[in-house]
Amino acid sequence: MRVKNKVVVVTGGGSGIGRELVLQLLRRGASVAAVDINDFALKETVDLSGDRKDKISTHRVDVTDRGAVDALPNQVLSKHGVVDGIINNAGIIQPFVKLKELDYEAIERVMKVNFYGTLYMIKAFLPYLLERPEAHITNITSMGGFLPVPGQTVYGAAKAAVKLLTEGLYSELLGTSVRVTVVFPGAVRTNIAVNSGVVESLPQAEVGSSIKTLEPEKAAKIILDGIEQDRYRVLVGSDARFMDLVYRLNPHYATKLIYKQMKTLLPD
Repeated sequence: MRVKNKVVVVTGGGSGIGRELVLQLLRRGASVAAVDINDFALKETVDLSGDRKDKISTHRVDVTDRGAVDALPNQVLSKHGVVDGIINNAGIIQPFVKLKELDYEAIERVMKVNFYGTLYMIKAFLPYLLERPEAHITNITSMGGFLPVPGQTVYGAAKAAVKLLTEGLYSELLGTSVRVTVVFPGAVRTNIAVNSGVVESLPQAEVGSSIKTLEPEKAAKIILDGIEQDRYRVLVGSDARFMDLVYRLNPHYATKLIYKQMKTLLPD
């Protein structure tokens, strides 16, 4: 789906990849409904939009609140008239600890934001998208959604659920006007650890150390190019592409390889 003259809803639009998606959508000629839980972050996104401010609306919504998400389509329609696409980008990671150390409150929060937030958005907007001549749903999962990352086991489980949800949705919507894309970012330089409230769980000597990360602007461009090409599957970053290949060829080897890369981040 070409995004020019389309209306696209982006969750997590206040920072990181989400903010870049909003700004680049505007530059490509789209109108955007930016959704985030942080009002101040949304205002910053609007300030960065320059002379395109009239094509952006902001919506403070907690995607884990089903009632608030159910009310969102009417808010978007009242501002923009129609909705042509949604990008489910909002997400959080878990504290960087092994499963045995992870409390149930953190587990439930990760599942609610990453999986249920995505599910609620799809359920709320799908009836409106099916009315459009062409429409698009994009769900951003993670490299951790197809590859086990120690210290992020529940986060990976949530993102794997999003992966299969998206693939099932793609199958169900074949023959309709709605296209579906699943996105697997690798390491991207964002504030997800801060926004997830888990910075203190990371060994400070290791934060931002040897892991090569992709800039959010580049990640957003790759994602939007994939949407405009109606691609089923988009891998973002050389690490995601490499590990996808290795995991397909030898899952056991790939699992051990990622453990060697990540084990220094894990507490004993």
